[in-house]
Amino acid sequence: VRLVESGGGLVQPGGSLRLSCAASGFTFSSYHMSWYRQAPGKERELVARMVSSDGTTSYAESVKGRFILSRDLAKNTVYLQLNSLKPEDTAVYYCFAVQTWGQGTQVTVSS
Repeated sequence: VRLVESGGGLVQPGGSLRLSCAASGFTFSSYHMSWYRQAPGKERELVARMVSSDGTTSYAESVKGRFILSRDLAKNTVYLQLNSLKPEDTAVYYCFAVQTWGQGTQVTVSS
């Protein structure tokens, strides 16, 4: 199982980013996919989750209405669209599936 995140970077408040998580080594469509984040000095927290069977998504209250989780079954990839970013969204974002973590991608929101 391998999960590779990309798309992080530095963005101003109010800006947007799209994170990608490319999956391999398992049947992508059969497993729930999740994004977590961890800010400095804080515990890792669940940001968004997608149910494998029908693609139903759920979000943490802090990101609801701003972040959008989607998937491309042909590319074995999940995407996390981050909109209306705030400084408190600054964290390392991790993809999680099949009890496996990706390496993470840094998102920094600052003016």
